[in-house]
Amino acid sequence: MQLLSGNEAIAQGVWEAGCAVGSGYPGTPSTEALENLVKKDGVYCEWAPNEKVGLEVALGAAMGGVRAFAAMKHVGLNVAADPFMSAANTGVNGGLVLLVADDPSCYSSQNEQDSRYYASFARIPCLDPCDSQEAYEMSKSAFELSERFDTPVMLHETMRVAHTRTMVDVDGERAEVEPRPYESNIGKFVMMPAMAVRRRAVTDEREDALVAFAEQTDLNRVEMRDTSVGVICAGALYTHVREALPEASTLKLGLTWPLPPAKIAEFAASVDKLYVVEETCTYFAEKVRAMGVEVSVPPAGALPRGGEIRPTHIRAAFGLAEPPHPAPAQDLPARPPAFCSGCPHRLVYVQLREMNAIVTGDIGCYTLGAVAPFRAVDSVIDMGASLSMAHGMELAGAAERTGRPVVGVIGDSTFAHSGITSLLGTVYNGGKGTLCILDNRTTAMTGAQGNPCNGVTLDEQARGVSPLEVPAGKPLDIVELCRALGVDEVTLVDSQDAAEIRRALEEAVAHTDKLSVLVFRSPCRLIDRSRRPQPVVEGCQGCGTCIQIGCPALGCDEDELAVIDPNQCIGCNQCVQSCPFGCIQKGE
Repeated sequence: MQLLSGNEAIAQGVWEAGCAVGSGYPGTPSTEALENLVKKDGVYCEWAPNEKVGLEVALGAAMGGVRAFAAMKHVGLNVAADPFMSAANTGVNGGLVLLVADDPSCYSSQNEQDSRYYASFARIPCLDPCDSQEAYEMSKSAFELSERFDTPVMLHETMRVAHTRTMVDVDGERAEVEPRPYESNIGKFVMMPAMAVRRRAVTDEREDALVAFAEQTDLNRVEMRDTSVGVICAGALYTHVREALPEASTLKLGLTWPLPPAKIAEFAASVDKLYVVEETCTYFAEKVRAMGVEVSVPPAGALPRGGEIRPTHIRAAFGLAEPPHPAPAQDLPARPPAFCSGCPHRLVYVQLREMNAIVTGDIGCYTLGAVAPFRAVDSVIDMGASLSMAHGMELAGAAERTGRPVVGVIGDSTFAHSGITSLLGTVYNGGKGTLCILDNRTTAMTGAQGNPCNGVTLDEQARGVSPLEVPAGKPLDIVELCRALGVDEVTLVDSQDAAEIRRALEEAVAHTDKLSVLVFRSPCRLIDRSRRPQPVVEGCQGCGTCIQIGCPALGCDEDELAVIDPNQCIGCNQCVQSCPFGCIQKGE
């Protein structure tokens, strides 16, 4: 027995199933699956520039005859939707399993989605583990399903499964799976219209076979207890229902597409009232009602429409008292998110705030530029949107009408993910203005993974290779790429140099006849942990300017004079550059 998170268990199961290739893009809560899989022998794993590429790599490997695995979070599936839908039509050769991790309550995401709708839309099987043991077991059975029914299989999890550790009974033995022979078959893999129409009939036949399988498989399990209440549930919510309603009968769905109509109807007939417990959506309720089965509303009121559903929510909806538990601690200090001490993004946002710029932002750590003390980000929509939206703001004449410069801001990993085509669109259409690429040499928000801009592969990451050690020429040269795309003016700036940041931004926004890209470069604190002498405060005037750079190491004493926390200060000297009176000096 091993104590494993859902992602660790998935990696173990995928490896034991004989998977040969893994690909994906880091995105919480899915990231750790590939990070653990790459550590195992006999399987090749890589970070792709984005989820679409990751799924295409895995599909190519499966087409070539080996078992393949792709991993992403829910919004990543939006990016991969194009190959996802076509792969459902073509089928596979070797098994293909796609891990998709949803994020109810938006712990690290810009929206809530239920990715099972995608599985239903594409008509591919979807497995829903409730804990790490099932995550391990279903990872292995997913490959068997994939090859049995000639289809990709979605392995669906939520944050609660991905990051919760439970005991797992692990076999520990890797299956020896011989690659399947490959033969050219344009009718199967070339999705020209005529071929796609024929494959539709194949997909229909597969769906019928999968429905018959859903009725018989042990993945869907009826547990009869008190017949007055019956609950349909899946995933982590099964464990929550069991905790909140221990006497209720349950239909636990491990295969959540396709659903078993006969089993659902039989279960509904065996209980007085049938309920559905699900979070962020009405996936089950809609489909069960469409089968002609009545679904009741909990007696004390509906469950929350958004966010995670916890046992306390379920008990409240069914009118049950909450069991006694210790009262939560009171008067705890707030801990708002903030850039780390020495973060290279900080001074860029200080200057954008001073310029009163309209900033179209993007997905990454630099989203924190939207909160105090910066309040300098006006939009965050999706990966790569910052550059495209800045062009749209230009077309709307926003800068002229507001008197505020428009600046797009994106990170290096996100630029490689989907910002390159956004920039290309601006160049192609003669766009002007100012775009910033914050190059901190890593994919910081999800745990300092490699990306094409720093050149660190997933295998090198697992071996502890730092982006600061990668041989020259391996990483993507952002500056030269921008020039090759046709950007009018490209400038590389040290993002730890306040004066240079100010000069570069002021010069870039001063002209309206060209497109300027500023590449602000300095390594993230997660990959460069070096420390320099701590600055010294002498003769502070109490103006508070240094506090406005938002450094966690800076604070005020009872006289409103600046103080530096020696435990958090790393000697970046951002505060030295920010003090208007020279009261903070470099340390010796």
